[in-house]
Amino acid sequence: MSTEGKKTTNGAAVVVHVLQREKIQFVFGIPGTHNIELYDAFLDAEGITPVLVTDEQSAAFMADGVVRASGALAAVNLVPGAGLTHALSGIAECYYDQIPLLALLCGVRTDTGNAYQLHDIDQVAIARPVCKKVFQPKTHQELYLALGEAAQVARMAPCGPVAFEVSANLYLSQGEWGGGEGVSKVAVQPAAPKIENLAQIAEVLNGAGRVGIYVGKSLENSGSDLLNLSEKLDAVVFTTVSGKGVFPEDHFRFAWNALGRAAPSEVQDLEKQLDCVLAIGCRFAEVATGSYGVAKPKQLIHVDADASVFDRNLKADLKLQADSGEFVRALLASGLLKERTARTVVAARAAPNASESVDGVSPPRLMSRLQELYGDKSVFVTDSGNGLFLAMENLRLKHPRSFLAPVDYSCMGYSVPSAIGAKLACPDRPVVALVGDGAFMMTGFEMATAASYSAGVIFLLLRDRELSQISQFQKMVLGRQICTKTPDYDSEALAKGLGVSYLRLEKDAEIDSVLSQAIEISRSKTPVLVEVKIDYSVSTHFSKGVVKTNFLRLPWKDRLRMVSRVVKRKLFK
Repeated sequence: MSTEGKKTTNGAAVVVHVLQREKIQFVFGIPGTHNIELYDAFLDAEGITPVLVTDEQSAAFMADGVVRASGALAAVNLVPGAGLTHALSGIAECYYDQIPLLALLCGVRTDTGNAYQLHDIDQVAIARPVCKKVFQPKTHQELYLALGEAAQVARMAPCGPVAFEVSANLYLSQGEWGGGEGVSKVAVQPAAPKIENLAQIAEVLNGAGRVGIYVGKSLENSGSDLLNLSEKLDAVVFTTVSGKGVFPEDHFRFAWNALGRAAPSEVQDLEKQLDCVLAIGCRFAEVATGSYGVAKPKQLIHVDADASVFDRNLKADLKLQADSGEFVRALLASGLLKERTARTVVAARAAPNASESVDGVSPPRLMSRLQELYGDKSVFVTDSGNGLFLAMENLRLKHPRSFLAPVDYSCMGYSVPSAIGAKLACPDRPVVALVGDGAFMMTGFEMATAASYSAGVIFLLLRDRELSQISQFQKMVLGRQICTKTPDYDSEALAKGLGVSYLRLEKDAEIDSVLSQAIEISRSKTPVLVEVKIDYSVSTHFSKGVVKTNFLRLPWKDRLRMVSRVVKRKLFK
């Protein structure tokens, strides 16, 4: 390696240099005694914005929001021990949802030999199960080289978080670094699809009568190619929950954001008519399949960058390890797909039930007006729970990076901080957080961060004073509820105390007026909390499908026991 350009500085300056080179603008965290040198270096670092959060869990969610909304890599900066364990839920969410993230873990001093240091735990052991790779550089040169590699690994398909532990003494001490390209080893992308692989897949697709395409988030940069492929195959298109918006949902070929019993009955009927499903960048995970309520298609072709997902939940007839976007482009360019006689594909998605609510705000009406009033550029951020699936089923999104949700790890408390990250990264786009009662109690205090950084997020608090999705499951399965009523709180007083504007939305007739006020307030870079008296009386297709799938999975003896228990409890209530 060339030594030209080598310099001597402390580790903090090395980290700043690499972050600038990798165009990582936002670094979320809380400073501590171990990483004050790095925070000091941030003061003079052009292009880097350190964001102070109220809790490190929120730091990871905010970085996640930056990535999902903008596509730009973001970082969390964590003190040893407690900083990592607090942020671990958000890091794990990124891992399971395949979101690139750089986790800067500050380590305790390694140069003193002293035991029982403040915050001293085995961070590598904790981070390894939920990170693609964990780095522990020992010198300034290793720090320089490995941090560039870490950013590259995080971005590479399948994407995910990477942990990078820098000891406190490495931040403090002076050392020589530089030269070369700043990457110690080039990570290996999945091999480009070979023509023989494409020929096999094309043969099956050409021989199939009716084709469906099922895609995940990894095709968010390949929208026009996906549209072309659907037309070439005369196919209907399904997406995963995370992939919502990857295919335009106002298009007549769009089917639904799920397969199997988690979808409406007419979508399930359409699915049964398919002779072949081409699945690209999806894992048939529990949430995406409504608790594995999906039957194997007549023929299944599975393409993914991660070969370990093949045959885990559904056995494929053909498998190919490849980057999703590269595969679609290569298949289209191969000339192997035969010309099909186009026929009208009836839009399979069910029309949302937009009947007026008699006691509160109708979710379909709320979602519909949100889109119409705020426009196609809007970013919708949901939380784990009922709000996620209401938004999934009722929003009709035309663009990727418009729907942010905690899916496979399903962390509550995601939406408030993630929406703040999205707004910081995309200040010109309306950002709406759809927050449930329980999730709001976890991270709602982070609205103070939104106010502090002039992030004009619209926080819709979907309030029914209970953990609604679990409450619905309990009613259906148990015939009674326990521990789902949330403690009451004064959201108006909380909003005002945190420097956030406050509005109340109690019935359908007020939707347009209140939402119009909210968007005007947000345009002045002021966050606003809208307390919505939400009507959850109609269960989602997803919730009903999950209950049905799990019920049918039980032996007959257990089914009869559960039904009789619910009936008895209702009769003798």
